[in-house]
Amino acid sequence: MTRGFGVAAGLPNEVATSLAVRCAELGYGSLWSNDHPAASGLETLAAFSAGTDELELGIAVLPLDRHSPREINARIDELGLERDRLRLGVGAGFSKRPLTTMRAALPELREAIPGVRLVLAAMGPKMSRLAGAEYDGAFLNWMTPDAAATSRGRIHDGAAEARRDPPPVLGYVRVAVGDDAERRLAKEEAFYRDLHDGYRSHFARLGEPPGTIGVAAGSADAARAALSEYGALDVTVVRGLASATAEAMDAVATAAAEPGAGG
Repeated sequence: MTRGFGVAAGLPNEVATSLAVRCAELGYGSLWSNDHPAASGLETLAAFSAGTDELELGIAVLPLDRHSPREINARIDELGLERDRLRLGVGAGFSKRPLTTMRAALPELREAIPGVRLVLAAMGPKMSRLAGAEYDGAFLNWMTPDAAATSRGRIHDGAAEARRDPPPVLGYVRVAVGDDAERRLAKEEAFYRDLHDGYRSHFARLGEPPGTIGVAAGSADAARAALSEYGALDVTVVRGLASATAEAMDAVATAAAEPGAGG
């Protein structure tokens, strides 16, 4: 299991660049951003890239109801992102037929966006099998350790049915550390629980109490112990829940780094 660090798109460029330097020192293997209507995740990756040429870059995810494949490809070129470092997470967004959308989109994605690894946002059983069968990776979100293990099995089942090696399983784990950790995690989770039908179905399947999915820890030791339970993920992406300042992001990245990483 390797570890990445992720932020919300729109983190100030100077903060993202300094955070990239720090994450390289801490032994993270990749840096990630999401994407939303008010801020570009690819721009955040460009700011990361200015801080390090060592770490892989990933976005999770670009919804195809807001971004066309050719638009995505043009933006990668405009920002000068290195394609061999890039994992491009894609999802259906608010599509009413997400599985059909993502199965049909793959040929165009491969043609329009060459040279990148295409990672499918997968929460439900069918999407997990599709990721295993056809995509270059699966990206999980809002999972308990047990749910991540179940999804990993479905991803591997999809790969077996397609007679191919299983792709890597990646996923966000929200992490907050400190006195206000529980409040930060609960606030973040509450936003997603009712975002759209896909999330509503996902949280219903999990059956977990609100504010409990992820890591809310009072100390670095507690955060690292909780993250170690996500062994089903090949890449655990720590989604730092902290203020958008260099000091706050540094603190959560340091606390969530793998044991023995640079201090």
